[in-house]
Amino acid sequence: MTQDTRAFWNRVARRYAQMDIRNPDAYEQTLDSIRANLSEKDCVLELGCGTGTTAFRLAQNVRRYVASDYSSEMIDIAMERQPPETRENLDFHVGQIGDENHPTGPFNMVLCFNFLHLLDDRKTILAKIHMSLEPGGLFVSKTPCVSGLFTLLRPVVLILHAFAKAPCFKFLSSKRLETEIKTAGFEIIETARHPEGSVRHVIVAKKLNNTTA
Repeated sequence: MTQDTRAFWNRVARRYAQMDIRNPDAYEQTLDSIRANLSEKDCVLELGCGTGTTAFRLAQNVRRYVASDYSSEMIDIAMERQPPETRENLDFHVGQIGDENHPTGPFNMVLCFNFLHLLDDRKTILAKIHMSLEPGGLFVSKTPCVSGLFTLLRPVVLILHAFAKAPCFKFLSSKRLETEIKTAGFEIIETARHPEGSVRHVIVAKKLNNTTA
């Protein structure tokens, strides 16, 4: 992750923290689908956790929850907002998976919400996610996948990014993302759209026991 990208998210973090969830019903649907695959004995890693909203909701369902983000300002806000009941099993970490001091697991589940489409090095990150999971562990992502006519917006996004008005956004098709996840050593066991018909593509993938990414 580049310094410019970190600087962007640090700069907008306080404003981001004040934004409402766009579709609360779809968000709850996503949380419910994740809880269905969780056990109170599990250890979970969330990448790109932002200001901790999802971590606060899911940490109570597992033994240990690690939430990380490369924006130090996002993590500062998350720690300011952290409910007392989550302090024993929810840890926040500044950094990116693969960094020297980043928790390595093994984890039972890795979560990525609205994160993969922002990465320049998706292949590398997927490989590191694979390595951090125990055999048979689950990788769950929710990613805006836009292609086709949406790609006409690419010049606009590039201009906004050049003027530090928007993050770097990768135009991904669902098929391409699923192929990348499979190539990284996962079996896709479930896909969905939350909400139905939206561009937000949910993928539940299982680490193959006999594969190394």
